[in-house]
Amino acid sequence: MKAPLNIAVFGLGRMGRLYAQTIAKQAPLARLCAVAEPDAQARADLPLDVPCVCETAQEALALPGLDAVVIATPTDTHSALVIAAAQAGKAIFCEKPLALTLAETRAALDVVAQAGVPLQVGFMRRFDTAYRQARQMIDHGLIGRPVTFKAIGRDPFCPRPAFADPARSGGLILDMGIHDFDLARWLVGSEVERVSAEGTLLVCDDLRAVGDFDNAVINLRFESGALGNVEVSRNAFYGYDIRTEVLGSEGIVRIGGAKQPEPMLSTRHAAPAAGAYLMNRFAEAYRAQLDHFVDCLLDDQPPAVSGADALAAFEIALAATYAAQTGTPVTLKAVQEGWRPAPSAL
Repeated sequence: MKAPLNIAVFGLGRMGRLYAQTIAKQAPLARLCAVAEPDAQARADLPLDVPCVCETAQEALALPGLDAVVIATPTDTHSALVIAAAQAGKAIFCEKPLALTLAETRAALDVVAQAGVPLQVGFMRRFDTAYRQARQMIDHGLIGRPVTFKAIGRDPFCPRPAFADPARSGGLILDMGIHDFDLARWLVGSEVERVSAEGTLLVCDDLRAVGDFDNAVINLRFESGALGNVEVSRNAFYGYDIRTEVLGSEGIVRIGGAKQPEPMLSTRHAAPAAGAYLMNRFAEAYRAQLDHFVDCLLDDQPPAVSGADALAAFEIALAATYAAQTGTPVTLKAVQEGWRPAPSAL
């Protein structure tokens, strides 16, 4: 492909607007040629001059000269749009996860493979400077052999039930934890073979209407023998809190969190340890992953974050969700072979 690439953004919610603005203002090798959004008010409120503002993704896919699409629609629409874009021969950048079920994920990946189009998945933390430096330290052996992985992901507010509804988002563990499951594989350098999990609903009572958790803890066992622990929460009212650490046989690398060695109290009224929220904390990473996507298309190279990465992280998230629902450990092999809890266990 030749620059500038003509890219369409599907969806004008929080992430879609971010991607549209990033392509329009910060991606010199790309051109925002179209957006697609069924909500008329969202289309009208977009503060950008876009050549084609479409109501449906199908309209945008039919535009002449379109090279690639960015899919930032609700999660339950991802797989159908990935398939449609692949069948139209367009390169694809899709927000995580690719689908809400293994069958839909695999079906979408099969169509992408058959079409031979590039696909990148939105695991933006891999493009964050701190995480990339941590990966380099691990690769260079500075902490020895990875032994344990720990991650904390806490959002500073309870989401709307419609947003958190597992039927649309996949639920807390899939929606939030999938970033940490991807990081776990990437930083530890091993696949996960077994998970156990516990979930609870204690603060965000509105989520009871859709049957989701507000807090969950997931334990991982890697094929290498390393262990992992992931905590996700909806009620960190003191601020957005993202932390990761990998302990090795010779040392430790930490990303995020307070640097002070003494204990620190954080509340919603006083948050000395709280960092910037999602869009600001990872602003550079969001831009860098789009730059990478564009560069790969121009250089005819496969994106670094593939559909296989999306599938692997999804399998962990699905196993963890099942483990939390049943209260028993779940192997990745069982999930890969199609096992799921009986309805009475849910």
